[in-house]
Amino acid sequence: MVHVLSSRTLLRPADPERSRAFYGGQLGLTVYREFGTGPERGTVYFLGGGFLEVSGRADAPPSSPSVRLWLQVADAAAAHEELRAKGVEIVRPPVREPWGLIEMWLADPDGTPIVVVEVPADHPLRYRAGI
Repeated sequence: MVHVLSSRTLLRPADPERSRAFYGGQLGLTVYREFGTGPERGTVYFLGGGFLEVSGRADAPPSSPSVRLWLQVADAAAAHEELRAKGVEIVRPPVREPWGLIEMWLADPDGTPIVVVEVPADHPLRYRAGI
């Protein structure tokens, strides 16, 4: 198996400045690094244990519904209020799913689905067998 040292998700937005305003301003992601110059410069954001890179420009917004960003937060209700206050369009407010996670759905400016997830204290993901 390949030993992976780091990873990141790459987005090629239709409007890089609009996407940077969304991810950095509205979602409040912290910048890890930037590279290049001008409106198509690359911006890499911290994304929990990974990174999100917004760079380059796409001729059209991505059309694959199979790609989603999954962002775990400590409190989905608090995230909901904070994002609404920043003008983020919420596709669906936080709901406890049948599998026990609390999920809120939103989308970036190009329509990339984002699932904001809270793992409740009583959920099996909080426990490791044998530990």
